[in-house]
Amino acid sequence: MPEILTVTLNPAVDLSTGVEHVVAGPKLRCNAPRIDPGGGGINVARVIKRLGGQSLALVAVGGPTGQQLLSLLQDEDLSVQAIPVSGATRHSLEVTDESNGAQYRFIFPGEVVTPAEVDLFFRKIIALSSDHPFVVVSGSMPPGLPEEFLGDVAAALEARTCQLCVDTSGPALERLISSPGIPLGLLRLDQPEAQKLAKHALASPGESAAFARTLIRKGVAGTVVLGLGPKGSVLVTRDGAYFCTAPDVPVISKTGAGDSFLAALVLSLARGEDPATALRWGSAASSAAVMTEGTRLCDKETVERLFVHCHVSAIED
Repeated sequence: MPEILTVTLNPAVDLSTGVEHVVAGPKLRCNAPRIDPGGGGINVARVIKRLGGQSLALVAVGGPTGQQLLSLLQDEDLSVQAIPVSGATRHSLEVTDESNGAQYRFIFPGEVVTPAEVDLFFRKIIALSSDHPFVVVSGSMPPGLPEEFLGDVAAALEARTCQLCVDTSGPALERLISSPGIPLGLLRLDQPEAQKLAKHALASPGESAAFARTLIRKGVAGTVVLGLGPKGSVLVTRDGAYFCTAPDVPVISKTGAGDSFLAALVLSLARGEDPATALRWGSAASSAAVMTEGTRLCDKETVERLFVHCHVSAIED
């Protein structure tokens, strides 16, 4: 089975907890926290392993928090290659208001990376890509990373037989859209990101597919995937467009749902399955993830059970 390289340049130690009621002013006595390794590429690697796949997680780590993160990854028996950085790995915090189920997610920015560290990131990704047909860069980018970094990676990988799959946000994403160079293999956007970039609402699968087609024609990526929240997801390639419904499941936490989707989707493609089938696996994994607390993510049995409830239809141009 082809091995997948996941890249996490701004990871976190995720803390999730609950409190009887979130209110400003008094001290809030929280439950004992759940502690998980966090960051987009890390979550992708965790899900790939749970679904029976193989991956290598390339992770930037620094300080005591970085050592804690590596320990958490070791507990999950993941294959990891660490890139040491001078700044401490960040935390993220999710708090659930138990009186109404509302979730509050506090995301810290991470430490600023140096030019030397940026150069090391680039060289490590390129060096390892020769052994990995799929390279997944997922999660936010650290402060100090040039906006053109992912475009430079795509250009460097052009001559290699690997697919660069990206799920990011902020300036790095905006740069990929506004100034595309070498097309990515795959780009995933959630609905708020897609609507912000489109500058209008994407209320239906057809509207989402139309926006994805503009990105493909513009040369942003060969495949574009757009999440539609509880409605499902849209996948568009140069050859066709598909919409997959999402199963109706109880939502406990949305944290990590997109990462779970991307992991199952890429793993399916790496196994040689067609895009429509890969879209079904992604939808099943995303739905399984929202059924768990914090960043516990999904499990194989639930994903396989939900797969049969994920239905794909073609979207006409």
